[in-house]
Amino acid sequence: MAVTGIIGSLVAFVIALLVGGLAIYISASLVVDVDDYGHAVVTALLGAIAWALTAWIPLIGPVIALIVWVAVIKWRYPGGWVKAAIIGLVAWVSALLILLVANSVFGLGIGAFGIPGV
Repeated sequence: MAVTGIIGSLVAFVIALLVGGLAIYISASLVVDVDDYGHAVVTALLGAIAWALTAWIPLIGPVIALIVWVAVIKWRYPGGWVKAAIIGLVAWVSALLILLVANSVFGLGIGAFGIPGV
């Protein structure tokens, strides 16, 4: 029973990470013309780690976490803060649309790891 739960959790994590990476991939392709899905998946993973390390701070944690998440995007993709913020916003919208389709059509109930609030 425990192995099944671990495998299920691992599969859910991988799927959510791939969805988060897909959202960042779509966004980076549109905003800065970078076409590398693997790079986007790593960015989603690093962004999620950065979010987890900062979001717990009382009162201002989510604001700091959002800035740090955008900073990870800025570090990983060309352009400045504005382009990084646009990549983040477009990735967030993309993740919502991907999850809307995946969860309503296929009934998966998955999330997007690496995209805050989705």
